[in-house]
Amino acid sequence: MNRDRTGNRFRLLFITAVWGGFAGGVVWCFLKAVAFCTEIIWKTLPEKSGFSFLPVVICAVGGILLGALHKKYGDYPEELSVVMFKIKRDKYYDYKNIAVMMLCAFIPLVLCASVGPEAGLTGIIAALCYWIGDNVSYAGVQAAGFSKIGEAVTLGQLFHSPLFGILAVEENEEDTTEAGTLSKAQKLLYYGISAVSAFLITKLLNTLFGTAMEGFPSFSEVPSGVHDYMLLLIYIPAGLLIYLIFEFFERLTKNLAGRTPVILKEVLCGIVVGFMGIFIPVVMSSGEEQMAGLMKDFSSYPPLFLVGICILKLLMTAFCINFGMKGGHFFPLIFACTCMGFALSNIFFSASESHGAFAAAVVTATVLGAQLKKPLAAALLLLLCFPPGLLLWSFVCAAIGERAGSAMGFTAKAKELSGDQGDIK
Repeated sequence: MNRDRTGNRFRLLFITAVWGGFAGGVVWCFLKAVAFCTEIIWKTLPEKSGFSFLPVVICAVGGILLGALHKKYGDYPEELSVVMFKIKRDKYYDYKNIAVMMLCAFIPLVLCASVGPEAGLTGIIAALCYWIGDNVSYAGVQAAGFSKIGEAVTLGQLFHSPLFGILAVEENEEDTTEAGTLSKAQKLLYYGISAVSAFLITKLLNTLFGTAMEGFPSFSEVPSGVHDYMLLLIYIPAGLLIYLIFEFFERLTKNLAGRTPVILKEVLCGIVVGFMGIFIPVVMSSGEEQMAGLMKDFSSYPPLFLVGICILKLLMTAFCINFGMKGGHFFPLIFACTCMGFALSNIFFSASESHGAFAAAVVTATVLGAQLKKPLAAALLLLLCFPPGLLLWSFVCAAIGERAGSAMGFTAKAKELSGDQGDIK
């Protein structure tokens, strides 16, 4: 009996390591393909053809394809919160349309829609997990547990923070003891094994073929003082205002999209994305590349310009998500909030380089706390681009944002309802 139990444990550990490496490899390959195709669409083809508006045509064609897929198969890819809600509710995630999921997650990213990759990739990883569960007898009973491990690996790799991936999946989750589930202690062990496995596979692929995704640039460690702390009374309300503005844009664009026929709305979105990518590229894509440029000389920009970029980024993200160019919103939100933080820093400090990181971190933490409803996960997520010295303040502001967001009652309820309704046909 003990020998069988030990053998099962080793088998489970082995499967976990293999699954973590596999998930990491899938994420790397997906992002590498996105980077390759984006280069072709937005640089190579326009330069060789001499037609600078070619991306608009390509984006419109991409919109037609997305619209046709949405009309036949449903509104893929589903948002991260919807994927996680369905797994929690149904202990299952349907993988029959996994090829459609991949295509619908891929197209918006290569067309530089103002969305992040996390939504599509977590759905793909969850679907692959349940496919394995249905086709590998031993893995079937642990499919729900492996799906969470896959989500944690995916988020940890995308945001360069394994701890964020774990907490995004587990923070505030009720522990269960039903058959076929993993205990908290087991999950932590398996999360760690899968994260290490994913890191090693990604490191190997990066070494052999080049980095698939550069990620957000990081602020250097900067001192903060009493003047920064006093301005928390302005930075935190500014973050809550951004949260409200984004929720307003979400509702507005969702309402407008509901009145627009499928295919037409995707084509319209493609055309808008194409023109915006040519004329105002700073508000397109997920925001990593644009943020790198902004960090170098944000003090030279007028505050109103930075505020305008922030608002336009929020609008474009909500517009893309609800008009068919679907994806995640965390990366775009980080960029938009950082713009607002820079704007406020430029208003209050002449030598704003030493204060911009603090302002941006507080604004971003407040918004992500309100959105995620998981303060510790939000604070760890900000280690993606903000120095560790701001971790405590990030957590405090995320906790305030979580309480304020819950009191406002928008995001959590809306996301759960959308998840409960299933696919939008």
